[in-house]
Amino acid sequence: TGLAEDVRRYGQWMRDEAEKRIGNLYPKIEITAEMAKERKDLKPYVGQSLTVIAWLWARTVKSPNPAFRNIDVPLASTFMLSTKAGKEAYIEPVIEDGGYRFTVRVGKPEDLEAAEMGTKLARGANFKCLMSDMPIPSEHIYGEAMAGRMGERLMAIVAEGKSGRVYLAPLKEHEAVAQQAKPEWKPDVAMPENPRWFSPPLYGLKTYGDLFTPRQLVALTTFSDLVQKARAQALRDLESFPQHGKKFSTGRENSYADAVATYLAFAVDKGANYWSSICSWHGGRDTVTSTFGRQALPMVWDYAEANIFSDSSGNFLAGIDQAGRLLLNAPAINRGIAGQSDAAVQGISAGKIISTDPPYYDNIGYADLSDFFYVWLRRSLKETYPELFTTLAVPKAEELVATPYRHGNKDKAEEFFMDGMTRAMHRLAEQSLSVFPVTIYYAFKQAENSDLEGTTNTGWDTFLEAVIQAGFAITGTWPMRTEYTGNLKKNVSALASSIVLVCRPRDPSAGVVTRQAFVAELKRELVPALKHLQKGGIAPVDLAQAAIGPGMAVYTRYSKVLDAQGKALTVREALGLINQVLDEALAEQEGDFDGDTRWALTWFEQAGFAEGEYGVAEQLSKSKNTSVAGMVEAGILESRRGKVRLLRPAELPADWDPDTDERLTVWEMVHHLVRILETGGEGAASAMIAKLGVRAEPARELCYRLYTLCERKKRAQEALAYNALVQSWPELARLAREVPEVKVMKQGELL
Repeated sequence: TGLAEDVRRYGQWMRDEAEKRIGNLYPKIEITAEMAKERKDLKPYVGQSLTVIAWLWARTVKSPNPAFRNIDVPLASTFMLSTKAGKEAYIEPVIEDGGYRFTVRVGKPEDLEAAEMGTKLARGANFKCLMSDMPIPSEHIYGEAMAGRMGERLMAIVAEGKSGRVYLAPLKEHEAVAQQAKPEWKPDVAMPENPRWFSPPLYGLKTYGDLFTPRQLVALTTFSDLVQKARAQALRDLESFPQHGKKFSTGRENSYADAVATYLAFAVDKGANYWSSICSWHGGRDTVTSTFGRQALPMVWDYAEANIFSDSSGNFLAGIDQAGRLLLNAPAINRGIAGQSDAAVQGISAGKIISTDPPYYDNIGYADLSDFFYVWLRRSLKETYPELFTTLAVPKAEELVATPYRHGNKDKAEEFFMDGMTRAMHRLAEQSLSVFPVTIYYAFKQAENSDLEGTTNTGWDTFLEAVIQAGFAITGTWPMRTEYTGNLKKNVSALASSIVLVCRPRDPSAGVVTRQAFVAELKRELVPALKHLQKGGIAPVDLAQAAIGPGMAVYTRYSKVLDAQGKALTVREALGLINQVLDEALAEQEGDFDGDTRWALTWFEQAGFAEGEYGVAEQLSKSKNTSVAGMVEAGILESRRGKVRLLRPAELPADWDPDTDERLTVWEMVHHLVRILETGGEGAASAMIAKLGVRAEPARELCYRLYTLCERKKRAQEALAYNALVQSWPELARLAREVPEVKVMKQGELL
């Protein structure tokens, strides 16, 4: 508690001291009567000076049109400032006097689609010239950027109003203030030429220092330098404290001041995450987004420059507050040790219970991406921890990831990873306490390669091979909800959980089994395991990966699994078989569904919610013991003009009551629950589950099947809806139990 309070106090001192030095670079904006002439919303602010939250800039290049070749045109991915209902605001470009300027309008734009697109034509570096509407070839943008001719133009200013954000047109004075910033230093560590994780180098932004505007560089260097000044001040305060001898033994004042400085440096690094030109403005939340929305550094064309002295997103004290809350909520550990060591030769794990989170093959460029933060952490703390910051950048040569550009090619990268991971796992196996399992976190999308061996993933294959070769048997896999799930709502392919491998040393006397016997055991053990996982509320997006546990438990209980020719079954082949059995198990659950639902499931796999031929639908219905007319009557299907299609959730009637539905189907239950969850939230959905009672259970099973189909067919939007329903199910079931039971009275029955 005391350390948290000291971090807050010295953090506030840093903020105040920085404002004295560079506050002039972050001016307020005065609302004039001229501004309010065409903006009624500004009239209450006339004569007031508002605090700026962010300055919104667009990168520019010379127009490719010869008629406008001297004009720097904006590369704006959107002109929308706020998309909140009733609070819409947008940027309107005004072309005049042979050039253009930006103004800001409130309300919905007449051409909403055009405002949402800005000057962007398609994904990547594809824009159009604002002056001529002529497409700007990506080659032109590359060329201008690499020649150092990419500039920036202020598009709008966001200020803090009485009850929300105030969006204002750009002012030349504010643009001029930004140009006055003259940084004395900037990090010159080069970013890797690896577009998978680093897009900015393609556009001339070669070093980490290039990711920051001059004003941001001034701010970061100022705060970095103040970390050591705050440490010195903390040390003076400790030495002058009359009772310090009772709390600190000789020399411990330095350690305490080091701790304060460390958390202050974390806050500066938090600032770097919000003070780069890779940050954008989120029109739905009215906030500055962070640099790292994912584990990569993308190119951002129109960026938001946060006011570090405001009270809104991106301010310095947000990092200080986070550090303070971390200290207050962290568990009190009597003795903890942190150290660096090569995982293949370390002795840290000897005689301990081990839980580890290894690198994920080639999924994330940990060391390369860490340099973004390291360069500022080094400037802030190199005097405090000189032995940790001897290098200008993060060491990378021994990093255990399969990075082709570092090792020459993909095969050498995989060999490096396999060898290193096997040695690291072997070290864990020989040092771990045998009475406890070793748990290994692994968050990796499993479905990648589809071939004759089934659907597998090179990262999983290689990692599991290393674990098995090290002498481990996998006794289970369990999902843990460790991952940020916001991407699931943005149609980004992302896991909802980490998968924890539960490992024990393999029995040295393990026998040999045939492929046929292995498959038989898989079917016998995977089906009940699947039901167990589903009842546990695992998200469909994680089901395939979690199911590896029961499958690999069968595979690793034997020393070898032999095919008909006596050849040992590889991990890749075993994973393919596990996935096949999983698909069969999910398909078998269709036997629990009614005929209408089984027809709808088959039709959905073929056509989704699109139209199809009536004749095909009617023929299919015969095999499912139903009819098109019956399903139209049931309310799941539309049939007209020789075409049929399944009704989308939004098209289903809002007054649906399962108790009066004379042809209740599992398909209906799922899609009404999807509709209710999206429109009425968990409260309304839980009330419906309470009404359905035991009838609702098959609906969850159908969601898993539908998600699997959507993922295979790449129908992201529908997949998200089914995944969301299953993820919400445990909470919906809990809320449903709290819904009071309503007894329906029969006519003539006494109360």
